[in-house]
Amino acid sequence: MSVLISAILPITLVALTGVLVGQTLIPDSRPLAKLTLYILFPALVFHSLSHSTLAVQSAIGIIMAMLLHWMLLYGVAIAAGRLLNYSPNERKSLIAIILFSNTGNMGLPFTEFALGIAALERAIIYMITSATLIASFGPMVLKGEGLRAGIRFTLRLPMIWATLGGLALQGFALQLPQALDRSVSLLAAAAIPVALLTLGIQLSQTPFAFGFHEFFAASLRLFVSPAIAYAIGNTLGLKGLDLQVLVIQAAMPVAVSSVIWVSELGGDTARVARTVVLSTLMSLVTLPLVLEMLR
Repeated sequence: MSVLISAILPITLVALTGVLVGQTLIPDSRPLAKLTLYILFPALVFHSLSHSTLAVQSAIGIIMAMLLHWMLLYGVAIAAGRLLNYSPNERKSLIAIILFSNTGNMGLPFTEFALGIAALERAIIYMITSATLIASFGPMVLKGEGLRAGIRFTLRLPMIWATLGGLALQGFALQLPQALDRSVSLLAAAAIPVALLTLGIQLSQTPFAFGFHEFFAASLRLFVSPAIAYAIGNTLGLKGLDLQVLVIQAAMPVAVSSVIWVSELGGDTARVARTVVLSTLMSLVTLPLVLEMLR
């Protein structure tokens, strides 16, 4: 119950506010999504990394575990698609559902509310790695574009340069001028609430109609994914917050942005949208369970 009150309830209330806003005031979430992706999240990443006290060993461990996790999940998606005799578009959709998790809009606030600021630093490392993989390999996996095209797309994302800038300040023990640092801090503080509002607006535009395929894909995302992450984390020797954050981020529902990726690069957009809604609703129950099991 304490987890529901401290972590899930704030997320739910802000997201529900976004649902109401999406139904009454702002039917188009794309401007907010771009604001979050290109301004607020880069500010959050830059500010967090430049002020981070996270040990390098923890960051490397999380990144290595994340890479292995992605590879195994990709294998699960391919095997499941073949087992169910999915069409090429349906297989692309399943890959996006399983690989593209909501580590930003939902993962960051849940981790911070449930485990604190130290866990948030680790969750940001996970989110950056996930976003980089999606931007680099998403076009290659879903559309068949080469790795070079994926890398070019990644280099156009402000989040990548915010990551490098934050790491540079941390590595050389440098500080921004106070006025500039406070400006970045203000933008960073806005990232999570705006992201949750955006999530609510996007969900308000998604149809509620679920069948076997949506439940199957959501279950792979919410149950199989964290189980694989836990096994990988234990194998690599991750402990404490490192392991907890790895598993919690791996247990996040399907990213709303996966609908955009699939619509642009190929796949069953309607099925992905339905699975986004279903997995998000299911995660309100599964995330507290995963957290309690880890504790």
